Amino acid sequence: MDALTGAWQWLTTAANWAGDKGVWHRLAEHVQISAVCLALSCLIALPVALWLGHIGKGGALAVNLSNIGRAVPTFAVLVLLTLGPLGSQGEWPTVIALVLFAIPPLLTNAYLGIREADRDAVEAARGMGMSGPQLLFRVELPLAYPLLMTGVRSAAVQIVATATLAAMAGGGGLGRVITAGFGNYDTAQVVAGAVLVAALALAVEGVMVAVDRLCDPARGRRRAARAARSGRAPGERRGARDDDAVAIGGAA
Repeated sequence: MDALTGAWQWLTTAANWAGDKGVWHRLAEHVQISAVCLALSCLIALPVALWLGHIGKGGALAVNLSNIGRAVPTFAVLVLLTLGPLGSQGEWPTVIALVLFAIPPLLTNAYLGIREADRDAVEAARGMGMSGPQLLFRVELPLAYPLLMTGVRSAAVQIVATATLAAMAGGGGLGRVITAGFGNYDTAQVVAGAVLVAALALAVEGVMVAVDRLCDPARGRRRAARAARSGRAPGERRGARDDDAVAIGGAA
């Protein structure tokens, strides 16, 4: 309880949020490096996974190789990169380590999403004369969207949580709050830094869920299907329908 109380006091002290070493600055660094790593991971993994899933060749080998990479600790990769020639290249060791860490869930989920798409729908689209790219982007990708976005959400949260290791290599981010606490033997600051990282990870999860729902290509169709099952037109409010029923009953 003393550590939690101290962490609360540390978080509610305005001086700890200001300046180049303050929370706001470290938070901006953390979000920036996480966004860059997620974008690079998606640019590398998703095109490969979608293409391999579409042609149905080589995907299993790629997924197994990427899953083997999960067995290598991210911290070990970061240390090796920092001690190597890239160690003097700023944030690059951290970026490379986090990108390698995020590729497996992106690659696996996207590939499986394409391969597990409804084959009847795929064959029907092929029978209609769709080309390969049309089949991929207009049929397979919408069907694979839920599983693909699950991988993106998982990678985003993992990157945010693991980006704290950047401080070990001299990088920025909220990890610097934790390492500074260790250096000063300040348990309250260490706990406060951990709370900030956890809160940011939860916030990222919430944002990704919202993005998932807004960008879902099948969202309108599912809404129409639910409305059809309930006997209402899409967008029609239950209250308005009930009011109409009452008015008709009163007129009778």
